[in-house]
Amino acid sequence: MDFGTWPPLLVVDVEGNGAQPPDLVEVAAIRIDGGRPVPQPALCTLIQPPRPISRFATRVHRLTDQDVADAPAWADVAPAARDALHGVWIAAHNAHVDYRVLERHLPGWEPAGVIDTLRLARAALPQAPGHGLDALLTYTGITTDDIPGQRHRAAFDAHATARLLLTLAGRYPTWDALTAVAVPPGLPATATVPDHEEQKTLW
Repeated sequence: MDFGTWPPLLVVDVEGNGAQPPDLVEVAAIRIDGGRPVPQPALCTLIQPPRPISRFATRVHRLTDQDVADAPAWADVAPAARDALHGVWIAAHNAHVDYRVLERHLPGWEPAGVIDTLRLARAALPQAPGHGLDALLTYTGITTDDIPGQRHRAAFDAHATARLLLTLAGRYPTWDALTAVAVPPGLPATATVPDHEEQKTLW
C-alpha cells in the first residue's frame, strides 16, 4: 500500500449522552499523514449537551454532567468541527454510527467518503475471534500504551482506530482496493459497494 496516494483522511470518534437520538458530549479527529497517525488531534473537545448524560453512557465513557459543565455547547464547537471535517474522508469503527451523529449535528455536511474499520476487519480478518475494537487490537498486536487518555474517550479511540486502519490497510494493494471493501452502503462513496450487515449502535 502506497500511503502517499491516500486523500486527506481523519479518523473520528464521538461520545454521546445516551439520549435517543444522542447529543454529543465529546468529539475527536486524528489525521493520517504519510501512513502514520498525527498524535496531536485535528479536533478534540468536550461538549455540554442540552440533555443530561445517562448513567448507561457514563458507564461506557465515564463522563458525567459535572465533567462537561464548563464545556462549550455544540453551537460553539460546530464551526471548528465543520472546518476540520470539510472535504475529507473520515474513518471510524462501526462508522455509520459516527457519521449519522455528525451528519445530524452538521446540517449540509458530507465527507468525501466514509471508511468503516469494522467492515474492513470483517473482510480482512474473518478468522478473528471478535471484531470489536478491543478484540481487534489484541488480535493484531497493536499497542495502545503510548496513546494518551483511556479507552472509550474520543481521542484515545480515534487514535487506536487509526492504528487499526493502517494495520488493515497493509493487506490491500491500493486505496481503491481498500475502499471497495471498507465503505459502507448508503454512505458517501458507496456507489459500487455491495450491501453487508451493519452493527447497531450502543446508544
